[in-house]
Amino acid sequence: MIGKILGAIAGKSVAQHVNGVGGTGGALLGVGAATVLRRMGPLGLIAVAAGGYALKKHLASREQGATAAGTRP
Repeated sequence: MIGKILGAIAGKSVAQHVNGVGGTGGALLGVGAATVLRRMGPLGLIAVAAGGYALKKHLASREQGATAAGTRP
């Protein structure tokens, strides 16, 4: 129960930074994400964390390359 509440709070705060997702939608996504992550187990959590890190690095390098070229993607 506490995990669902924390997931809803995290989802709502993430929804503020994503266009097209409202506070309620973000809260529902957070609850769903908490449920999915619980079922994935420890290896799934590690895989999600590694994938998120790789995506962050990819987007940062893509943005840096676009600003160096003078245009935005």
